[in-house]
Amino acid sequence: MAPPPFVRAVAYGLYEGGMREAIHALKYNRLHPAARILGPMLAQAIAKLAGEAPAEMLVVPVPLHRSKYAQRGFNQARALAEEALRELRKTHPSWQLKLAPSTLLRLRPTDSQAGLTPRQRRLNVRGAFSVADAGRVTAKHVLLVDDILTTGATARAAAQALARAGAASVWVATLARAQRHGAPNGEQMDGDGESAIGADFDGSNF
Repeated sequence: MAPPPFVRAVAYGLYEGGMREAIHALKYNRLHPAARILGPMLAQAIAKLAGEAPAEMLVVPVPLHRSKYAQRGFNQARALAEEALRELRKTHPSWQLKLAPSTLLRLRPTDSQAGLTPRQRRLNVRGAFSVADAGRVTAKHVLLVDDILTTGATARAAAQALARAGAASVWVATLARAQRHGAPNGEQMDGDGESAIGADFDGSNF
């Protein structure tokens, strides 16, 4: 598999136990206050990029297709990003992170990634994203934010769209990541048994 189209991916913890339940409460049960608890955790993951990532970045939540948005009523990635940035303004006031929720578009509805093989996941989201206005992304550094990272297929597809639009670099931060069977030392692996993104994490005792 080709190298990922982003520099580094970080996550707060593993998608299991209390973390899994909290994300489900936000995402499927529409318990919006959960974002106020989870957002600072995402902020801790993003903070691991401080000093390495650029001092000025656009923060782009992974978008939902309009049909999914109409069904759910909100985008959990945006809700988490808003809370994380609120926290980071306190802990890293000099870091210029600007929320840009309309930057990325989901062009078509995609099947749920749950239950799909890594290859099916990649095919499911291939070509699913586009940048609304390339002029707003060209030569800009972008932090892509989502709730969960499993194989990295969604992050790859979204980052590719940003790179094609001229983004100077793309970084990825998620609240949680799934640990795939056979991944050494908790490293994220793709379906071919190779490191998909080299994601790291902390906060595993959530």
